[in-house]
Amino acid sequence: MKVDRYNIPENLFYIKEHEWISIENADTARIGITDYAQKALREITYFYAGKRGAKVRRMETICKIESVKCVAEILSPVSGVVLRFNNALFDDPGIVNQDPYGKGWITTIHPSNLDKELGELLKPEFYADHIKEITKIDETLLIHRWKKGTEKKTNE
Repeated sequence: MKVDRYNIPENLFYIKEHEWISIENADTARIGITDYAQKALREITYFYAGKRGAKVRRMETICKIESVKCVAEILSPVSGVVLRFNNALFDDPGIVNQDPYGKGWITTIHPSNLDKELGELLKPEFYADHIKEITKIDETLLIHRWKKGTEKKTNE
């Protein structure tokens, strides 16, 4: 599905902080950032891996990526143990910009509490609603500002 210029695959789960998660099987989940996130960050220039084997709780930082705009923390949508990082990102972190849902994945984890935490994740349609909300323009305010700027001063 698409919202404005942002792709939102329907086979993934999301968090409002713009990470996605793919439940590959009971033992493995793949995590990355969304199309919205990579476009907001612009050119991703560096990848800082976390620690393989680290135990993370839901919404804890797994690793970081650096862009021309900032250093962004990548959060884990679920609790688990970090299995591996995408080694291709060390040589070319821009892969995340080119293919955020494919070759630009960031890490895989072994979920430890998936049954309970799955309900905390956003389904694609709810993430799409979130994107619509944060990107909508208040047309009333824009029209008001435009009219105000085009009004002639009566005291001239």
